[in-house]
Amino acid sequence: MKKRFWRIEYSLTIIVIFATALMLIPTKFIASKEASYISQWNDTYHKVEYIFSAMSAQADADIVKSFKRAKTNHAREELMKNLVKPYLRISEDDAIKKRYTPHYMNGDKVQKDDDFYIEKFYLAKNGKIMGIRDIKDDDIFHPAFIMAFDMNGLKGPNVWGKDIFGVNIFADGKTTPIGAGWDIDELKKDCSEIGTGVSCSYYYRIGGEFNE
Repeated sequence: MKKRFWRIEYSLTIIVIFATALMLIPTKFIASKEASYISQWNDTYHKVEYIFSAMSAQADADIVKSFKRAKTNHAREELMKNLVKPYLRISEDDAIKKRYTPHYMNGDKVQKDDDFYIEKFYLAKNGKIMGIRDIKDDDIFHPAFIMAFDMNGLKGPNVWGKDIFGVNIFADGKTTPIGAGWDIDELKKDCSEIGTGVSCSYYYRIGGEFNE
């Protein structure tokens, strides 16, 4: 009788261990993937920082005049796209024609009238998606453009702060990750399941804890 009970207890223990392992594996797998996206984002940001530093050094008077003459957001976006396309190795043929719908970390869809809505995205040769939006206003202390990068292209989750990260671009060519300048409490709140996730672009770069 004791031997029989031992076998039952042993079997139950194995079942519990197996079930626990099955529950942990997806979590660890997801965490590992998103940690990889953050690493890729750090590399991407360094490249973008270099690109705009080089562009600023090479900018001539005609380019500056072109931006000043541009009357609409669309016109400025097209000018910026034409400047960065050679650096990012993309062309108009790389414009995404499939459905691509970014979401915020809290699950909300990025809407057309949102600050972080980008109308047109491109699929680069390295498999990443990128897009540019002109947000120029009269305040020189605010960015002139934002750029968004999806680390794994069309594959999900297509969520800000998970596989999508972004850059502020200023008129003088300076770049900062989106979220730079935010209060630390604001960063923690936004870079969470109740926030948009856009500020994760900066939060993770300053050592913020990865939200699994």
